[in-house]
Amino acid sequence: MSSSSFVNSSLPDTSDRMLFAVPKKGRLYDQCLSLLSNIGIEFNRKPRHDIALATNMPIALVFLPAADIAAYVANGNIDLGITGLDIIRESQTENDVAELMRLGFGKCKLQVQAPAVNTGVASAGDLVGKRIVTSFINLTKEKFAELEGVSVDRMSTQVRFVSGSVEAACGLGLADGIVDLVESGDTMRAAGLHAVDTILETESVLITNKHPRFPKLAGVIKQRVEGLLTARKYVLCQYNIARENLEAACRVAPGRQAPTVTTLEQDGWVAVSVMVEKKMLNDTMDKLQEAGAIDLLVLQIANARA
Repeated sequence: MSSSSFVNSSLPDTSDRMLFAVPKKGRLYDQCLSLLSNIGIEFNRKPRHDIALATNMPIALVFLPAADIAAYVANGNIDLGITGLDIIRESQTENDVAELMRLGFGKCKLQVQAPAVNTGVASAGDLVGKRIVTSFINLTKEKFAELEGVSVDRMSTQVRFVSGSVEAACGLGLADGIVDLVESGDTMRAAGLHAVDTILETESVLITNKHPRFPKLAGVIKQRVEGLLTARKYVLCQYNIARENLEAACRVAPGRQAPTVTTLEQDGWVAVSVMVEKKMLNDTMDKLQEAGAIDLLVLQIANARA
């Protein structure tokens, strides 16, 4: 299928636009919409339409099931896409797409889960040769073939596909264990299950076809996303300090590249601006004060570029 396959008499012409696929629903949908807004892609999506033209960039947004996006990008039907790392690995397209960057949202774990009581299952190895239910057939088969030390076509473990409510399979007597995505673990615990192994830690990923039609535009999108993620990770810390204490303060907060230092009217004093990771902010401010910094201010960063 080529990009022209998305075009018919009832859909807008996308021949001169980069096709950018995002999940049409599910756990990544809302966060993808927020990302698109924050990187300045403006569009109006009509009800029940799965293609929306950006009004300020030569981009056509294509809303697809997340499970299909990696394959469309790998085949060249779509230029750019956002999907989960688990889907890329499950669809076995990791060698056919270029991973531009991890996006930091949609984080969860693909885990082997088993009943928590009265089964004696403490590890994935205890499920070898037994019944496993999952919607991740390929990754599950690879895992248990590895545990058995055989090829997938010779493994004794029975892996069965189900598309939803995987956590109910053990309680219904359909399986001895399951493989499914776990975020908080509440659903699994409610079903009487516990994790016995983690196959993959996953999150959302920005991917492109290895032979993109619009490499410059894809690079622009990547830069915008990088700037947004940097802004979410850092804050700008400003403080005044005696020049004789500046070296010690810069060791505490060296910034991404280097602090910005400005001479003050007061002799022997400087003003410093430096980017600090949010998760380290309070400890960093404590240490800066110990080094002699005063008048500390913290400012949120709306966007950033390297």
